[in-house]
Amino acid sequence: MLLISGSDAGQVNPFALTPVEREVLQGKQNSPVVYRYASMDELYFELRLRDRIVNASRMLQDSRADFAVFRQSRCNPRYWTRTDNGGFQMNPDVRPSDAINDIFQNGEEYGFECATAIVIVLYKGVLDTIGEQMFNSLFNPLYLRDWNHDSDLWFITTHNKNEALPGDVMYFRNPDFDRDTPEWQGENVVKLSENLFFGHGIGIESGEEIITALNKMREPGSMESAYLDDLVVHPNFKHLQTIASRQSRFALRLGNL
Repeated sequence: MLLISGSDAGQVNPFALTPVEREVLQGKQNSPVVYRYASMDELYFELRLRDRIVNASRMLQDSRADFAVFRQSRCNPRYWTRTDNGGFQMNPDVRPSDAINDIFQNGEEYGFECATAIVIVLYKGVLDTIGEQMFNSLFNPLYLRDWNHDSDLWFITTHNKNEALPGDVMYFRNPDFDRDTPEWQGENVVKLSENLFFGHGIGIESGEEIITALNKMREPGSMESAYLDDLVVHPNFKHLQTIASRQSRFALRLGNL
């Protein structure tokens, strides 16, 4: 259920939305959970960012970036310096937006594991939502490794997979993984639609296909299947919308001086 306050509260025109935005909107409208928004702008920002996260997931899948464990990670030295622990530190002479975009444009230069891939997708989604100037102001410098992220992304975590929507991050757990390949103890994914997910290293697959792939990475003789965890994670949309609005008003004031 949606509850929107503020003087601009009104009906959302579904025909003005992308398919992903419509799916998110309908999911919230039909949910027994009450989703509260202070304004229509707040709702539209979340819909737009979720759509961009889904699109970034598909772009990363098409980028030719490889799956690689930390000890084998690699990056384009023009934009990033690989750290001893397999992370990527942005070089001081480049813009954050260019460094993130290069991963999608020159994916063959990169290799990283699935958690880092998720953070890259989230950064790209935010970049494509708020624009280069604001992104470069908010997320500078960048460091990519595992779940490391800038504090302005500020993740929200819940434990109800029935309320997961496109743009949410979820986790397929593989409890009896082969100890010789610990990287397959699970797969971080972005939900793309009702039963379609992106996981770096597995690709864009249904939930059943991801479970089948993980089950091939179990201990020999194991009968305990992988499964979709209840964990649901997404950026703090309200926080991002607030700071984006604040930055826009500040830039507007500067322009009028």
